[in-house]
Amino acid sequence: MSLYTLARDGDMEQLADTARNSDSAAVRRRAAEMLGDVGDPDDDRTVDVLIHLARNDEADAVRAAAVDGLDELGGNGLERLIAKETGVDPNAADWAAVRAFVKVLGGANIPEYRMAAANALGRMGDEDAVGPLAKRLDDPDARVRERACLALGRIGDQRAVGQLKGRLDDDHPAVKSAAADALGTIASGEALSALLDLLDDDNPSLRRLAASALGNASSAKPVPKLAGALEDEHDTVRRAAVFSIIELLANAPTKQSHAVRDAVVSELQDADDETVTGPLVEILEDATQVRQRRNAVWFLGRVTSTEPPDHVLDALVDSLDDDDKMTAQFAATSITNLEGLAVESTLIDLVNDDDASVDARAKAAYALGDVGGDRAKETLDAITDSDVDKQIRKRAFASLSKLGGVRQ
Repeated sequence: MSLYTLARDGDMEQLADTARNSDSAAVRRRAAEMLGDVGDPDDDRTVDVLIHLARNDEADAVRAAAVDGLDELGGNGLERLIAKETGVDPNAADWAAVRAFVKVLGGANIPEYRMAAANALGRMGDEDAVGPLAKRLDDPDARVRERACLALGRIGDQRAVGQLKGRLDDDHPAVKSAAADALGTIASGEALSALLDLLDDDNPSLRRLAASALGNASSAKPVPKLAGALEDEHDTVRRAAVFSIIELLANAPTKQSHAVRDAVVSELQDADDETVTGPLVEILEDATQVRQRRNAVWFLGRVTSTEPPDHVLDALVDSLDDDDKMTAQFAATSITNLEGLAVESTLIDLVNDDDASVDARAKAAYALGDVGGDRAKETLDAITDSDVDKQIRKRAFASLSKLGGVRQ
């Protein structure tokens, strides 16, 4: 039976046995990770197996996975691990536990214990641990440096930014990635500026991480670099760049939003259509934040070719019925920037759809005044004589005026 099946079925006993007794280090490592993912912190057997692996397994990767498993599990597993050797009280008050873990972090000869201390301090989130963790960024063991970076990101104190920037040149890829992740989480101006150069890194995972994090900026500074990432050879980097560009606008202070918007439109208009429109449509379909949807629908009308692909047009038409009135209005405005028979046909279908909302049908009628032809005139003319809602008839009449089709 596979480890995945054991985890899915909640067979903790068999998963724990596999973690402890398998002849394969790779299997023990993966089993330890799964125990951390799906285990119960109050299950002593799960915790004891992870502690045993962290202390006694012959493979470095397994011991590291067990430490991280205890961290993921939560509870007091990390405290219990270190208590086995150091006498730290696993039930100590927070301030006492922080002091004890700081001592272990700086003095333990066993790297797994320093890793465990770094993880625990990050989970506790106490700012008093920032200095001691920053010192461990020079630890001789790359695994400790990695956990120290991640712990500093969890705490989120920008005092660590300078030391974390230094780890962006680390020889170990995992440390470099952890430092970038921490800087992205801290997300101060200095922290995010340090990530700009990573968009040119040889490692696509780091480029993606940097592209994702830069969406937390509060100015247009990252826009040119993010726009450059739209030509990245890896799809995940390109998509992360688009999401961050939209996030930049959502996060920008009101006084800077126009500058950010202008910079974004300028850069996105030169990008390949599908590179930009695919993620924008995803945002419309999946985003829960109103500002993200508003920005996505606004940009779709400005960066899409005049004859849009079906999925773009469908997304804009669906947005005519968005719960947020401004998003729906932006969708109508964006549609008026498009051309082609498909646009007219889709809007005509919506205007005539008795199951659609009144607002959506009215906005479709409004948009037909800018994109419609003879078919639109016939449809709108028929509506003005029908018994549809007054709002729809009013928009149809206004659109007919723009199309020169009002009957005398």
